[in-house]
Amino acid sequence: MKYTFLFLTAVAMTLFSFSTVKVEIAKVDLDASTVEWKASKVTGKHNGTIDIKDGDLTFTDGVLSGGTFTMDMTTITCTDLDGGTAAKLNGHLKSADFFAVEEYPTSTLVIKEVYSRGTEGEYKVVADITIKGTTEEIKFNTVLKDGTGKATIVLDRTDYNVKYGSGSFFSNLGDKTIHDEFTLDVSLGYTM
Repeated sequence: MKYTFLFLTAVAMTLFSFSTVKVEIAKVDLDASTVEWKASKVTGKHNGTIDIKDGDLTFTDGVLSGGTFTMDMTTITCTDLDGGTAAKLNGHLKSADFFAVEEYPTSTLVIKEVYSRGTEGEYKVVADITIKGTTEEIKFNTVLKDGTGKATIVLDRTDYNVKYGSGSFFSNLGDKTIHDEFTLDVSLGYTM
């Protein structure tokens, strides 16, 4: 009788604990979200934007636990130039030399693991990012509070077969060398 009572108590506590887990999906507000890219070369730097096509964040008991994002690579645009110079760079970025957007119109990021950084809303994220058909694991920090989020992600473009002008693969480039690393500054708006 004593063991039956303990067993039933354990079952009841287990069922109660499962029923109290609250999972919420927050939808990314595309109009309130931006992704700015920054890249540099020996003789200067450029920056621009890429549109988020779709995205969501998963919260378990109010804590980030997952998420997925799709970037519209056909929207990659340089914002530090204008006129014909900007159009030329935009076309080059969309070409096979860089992101081959006709063949690979989207890139994705899928959050796999999340760790608290010790302060509410601050996380270390482990994710898979797919660019130009190649998937690599990345790690970055993010802050998510009150429907807004910020993250800075540093990527090595050569990991995704974007090797044009890379001193790591081509010699004698001189001042035409483009640095391998580029940065994505992400600013999110989201609603539950």
